Amino acid sequence: MSALRSASDLSSPRIIDSQYVDEKSFLYETSTVTGLNLYDHLARVLTKILNEKPQNAADVFEDYSRNEKRPKPAPSSRNASVADEVQSKTELALAEIQEKLFSKGEGEDDIEVEDEYPIPNIMELSFFFEQAGIGLNREEMFRVGMALKNLTENHPLEHARFWGKIFGIEDNYLVAEVEYREGDEEEDEDDALEEVSEEQERQEAEENEEEDDTPKMVHRVSVVPREEMRTGANKKTYFVCNELGKPWTRLPHVTPAQIVAARKIKKFFTGRLDAPITSYPPFPGNEANYLRAQIARISAGTHISPVGFYQFDEEDVDDDDGGALPDNFIINTEFEPIPARELASSSLTSWVHHVQHILPQGRCSWWNPKEEEEGEPDSDAEEERADEPQPEVGPPLLSPLSGDADVDGMSPWTTSLSSKLVPQFAVAVVRSCLWPGAHAFAFGKIFENIYIGWGHKYSAHSFSPMQTAPVQDEYPTEPKITEVDDPTPEEEAAAREGQEEDDQDEQDDDGNYDDDDD
Repeated sequence: MSALRSASDLSSPRIIDSQYVDEKSFLYETSTVTGLNLYDHLARVLTKILNEKPQNAADVFEDYSRNEKRPKPAPSSRNASVADEVQSKTELALAEIQEKLFSKGEGEDDIEVEDEYPIPNIMELSFFFEQAGIGLNREEMFRVGMALKNLTENHPLEHARFWGKIFGIEDNYLVAEVEYREGDEEEDEDDALEEVSEEQERQEAEENEEEDDTPKMVHRVSVVPREEMRTGANKKTYFVCNELGKPWTRLPHVTPAQIVAARKIKKFFTGRLDAPITSYPPFPGNEANYLRAQIARISAGTHISPVGFYQFDEEDVDDDDGGALPDNFIINTEFEPIPARELASSSLTSWVHHVQHILPQGRCSWWNPKEEEEGEPDSDAEEERADEPQPEVGPPLLSPLSGDADVDGMSPWTTSLSSKLVPQFAVAVVRSCLWPGAHAFAFGKIFENIYIGWGHKYSAHSFSPMQTAPVQDEYPTEPKITEVDDPTPEEEAAAREGQEEDDQDEQDDDGNYDDDDD
């Protein structure tokens, strides 16, 4: 169609209708990028401008057009309101659970402030963790404090702290480290079940002895006993939960067999405490036991404090035992803060371990398996003394980090300051290279440890599980042990006759010899 038309051509209704249809069709063309067409877009923008009547409409036209192009939420497949859609989300259900953390109990406003509170100042620690670039965000740390407060109200605890967070495939674990008040320890369910099973086995053994007096061979298997509560690897008690606001679950005490097995395997946590652990070598327990074993290993290797903050009580040091160091310590009331530059020094002499080292046996204190076999002395006593195992020895408590072994040729710890511009107010930060995710900070007389990670030890190479034991060879075939067919009755009779003839010949020979001798 020519761009220039005569007046008669333009006055023709047929030409005007055709031009109008062409131009409108152009406006209806859909964009290949956004899927919109200009006709509907302009209609919506102009309708919104006419309804709202903003000032300087020409200046805000582009803003209206931009807002109109923004993607809109897809409509629901069912006829439901927006409130119904929000209620179906997990966040709302979790918020309803966590709402209980912020509710006050009856008469809580009248409670007197205690001088010794079992929970540390979580928000203060959160501030220092934030300066160090580690930890959780402020909102989550505040909920951690409320959850710990709820834990101390439901259990007789003397002290409670946030140990850290362990990631899982399906859900995560938030871990609380606690100490019970003296004499108020709660009985462990595993201990009760173990005592019941031992009592049942003892009763069954007594009944069997009464019924059957025949001697039986007893095969004893030496099992390394578990350390008692408040000692060694079970010095602390641990509670876990998947989400803050949900009930805390107490983890069972750890056994040496579980620690030894945990060193040989590497498993991702699922977030379910009752999940089985399928591995080789087999792990003696479920995920709750494996989690407790990993917590014990991480605590023993990464919980550190500034040198001099803790000290041994002079009354606990045994001079008769060559000045052996005790397993407990006290807070040094005369501790002087260490400058941040010294704490951040690469020499690592300003930090010490304040959790006992776990021996290869799986205990913090070595247990002699020969103690179980004590009995009456015999002639082989000297030989048994020669075969007695050598005690396992590890680094003592409050040993400096400078004595830690290297990790594949690199330092086991890295140190840094939170700020190099104003070092006078900087926080000293220490990170573990052996257990990635373990951190510690110190500022003045304040320090804390935290772990946030997958619960796995560092490995320079890909993890390879232990190979199964080789298949045993069959017993060698020899003439003396080869099975033969049983003889027939005829063969037995023939063999018997032959034996009788041989016996008769021997008697004859003996008689002739006597005659010659006479």
